[in-house]
Amino acid sequence: MERAQKTEAVETLKGVFAASGAVVITHYAGLTVAEMTSLRVRLGQSGGRLKVVKNRLAKIALKGVPGEGASGLFEGPVAIAYSEDPVAAPKAIVDYAKDNEKLIVIGGFMGETILDEGGVKALASLPSLDQLRGKLLGLIQAPATKIAGVLQAPAGQLARVVGAYASKEAA
Repeated sequence: MERAQKTEAVETLKGVFAASGAVVITHYAGLTVAEMTSLRVRLGQSGGRLKVVKNRLAKIALKGVPGEGASGLFEGPVAIAYSEDPVAAPKAIVDYAKDNEKLIVIGGFMGETILDEGGVKALASLPSLDQLRGKLLGLIQAPATKIAGVLQAPAGQLARVVGAYASKEAA
């Protein structure tokens, strides 16, 4: 890799680390190309990405950013999974690691918080951002629906009374 390519790779990694809600660091030794492709597809479906990184370049990219303490996790054949949603990438990685023991979760980071394997698994057990938005929207809509029903009830009663008088006079 030439010096310009290395500089570009470091800048790309800095952008990834800055824009990601969470970054999961894994060892992927022993995974076939088909398994890596399957993992990338699974991550892509949840809004995440997978990138095989050079440890030295990742450590350089981490200098001066909030996740700098995670530089010790970059040892051996490392791939990072990341997404804007802090739960999407960990959830996809943990689910895939259950099916394939060759993928080993080392840890990760979320902002300044450094996560060990247990922390990544705990993060993966949380509901995703979209699920939380759906629950919140449901909670907000429920009272509005009840208010609309209460407001429409008197008008409905009035319409039934008028309808009853109209049918009484017609008979």
